[in-house]
Amino acid sequence: MSTAHPLRRFVPRRETLRYGGFLVVAEVLLLAVYFDTTGITPTSATRDLYLYPFVWINVALWGVWRAEVPDAPTSRRALAALVGVGYFLLLGYVGGLYAVVDAPFTTGVDVRFWTLPPGWSPAILYTGSWLTVALVPFRVVGYAALAYLVYGVVLDATGSGGGAMAGVVGLFSCVSCTLPVVAGIVSGFVGGAGFLVSATDSLTYGASTVVFVVTVLLLVWRPTAADVSRARTWLGR
Repeated sequence: MSTAHPLRRFVPRRETLRYGGFLVVAEVLLLAVYFDTTGITPTSATRDLYLYPFVWINVALWGVWRAEVPDAPTSRRALAALVGVGYFLLLGYVGGLYAVVDAPFTTGVDVRFWTLPPGWSPAILYTGSWLTVALVPFRVVGYAALAYLVYGVVLDATGSGGGAMAGVVGLFSCVSCTLPVVAGIVSGFVGGAGFLVSATDSLTYGASTVVFVVTVLLLVWRPTAADVSRARTWLGR
C-alpha cells in the first residue's frame, strides 16, 4: 500500500516554476504598460478584476501542462472529443461567450484591444440578427482548458472505470460558477457597456474564479473514493 501523499501531483515541478515565473513577470509588465498608456488607475472596487483574467489563464495553462491524457483507440478518442466539445459549448453558452437571441439591431464584428484591460482583450464581439458572440480571452482559454481536461477524464473513465468522480464534480461546479455572472458578461461586452464594474461584480468574479481553480484541480487530480479517503487521512494528521 502506497504511503505517498495523495496530493503530490500538485507539487510544482522545477520547469513549472521557471516558466510560470517568466509568465507572471510578462503579465505584470503588460499591466504596467496598459496603466501607463491609458492613464487608468485601479480603484479598490476594480483592482481585482485586472488580476482575475491572469489567474484563469495561468491556472488553465498549468492544468493542461499537468494533465495526464491516456492513450486510447480512435473510437474512444472520438467519443471523448465529442464530450469535450459539447462541454465547451455548454460553458460558452452559460458563461456568455455566445447567445442565440432575436437581436433588435445588428452591429457586426467589433474587435476591442486596448479599450479593455489585458486578459479581457483582445475581445471579439459580434451582434447579428439571431446570434451574439463575446469572445473574451480568459474565458475562452479557461473553458478550452476545462474541455481538454474533461476530454482526458472521459478517456480515463472509459478506459479504466475510474476518474469519473472528478468529471462529474467538475462539470457541475463550473456550470454553477458561471451562472451568476452571465448577466454581467452579456451586458458588459455584448451590450456595449464597456468595462464598468462595481464591488459586487468583483466579488462575483472572485467566487467564479475560486470555483474555476478548484474545478481545474479536481480534473487534474481526478480523485477516486480511495484518493479522497487517503486525502482526508493526511489532512487529519
